[in-house]
Amino acid sequence: MNTASTPRWRVSSRSGNGGDTCVEVADNLPDRVLVRDSTDRAGGTLAFAPGAWRAFVALVKAAG
Repeated sequence: MNTASTPRWRVSSRSGNGGDTCVEVADNLPDRVLVRDSTDRAGGTLAFAPGAWRAFVALVKAAG
């Protein structure tokens, strides 16, 4: 697989420190941002357009 299309997962900075509520984000892809539950990685992945993800993150930070 091309490394440009391989997701690089990281734990979201907004995840809890308890280890049971972690969200992982892969935002290194050019056309989508992927989000998954780190405690259930096989449970599915959400995909967002980069602009929609930026808008969501801005709203979370503003609520903050």
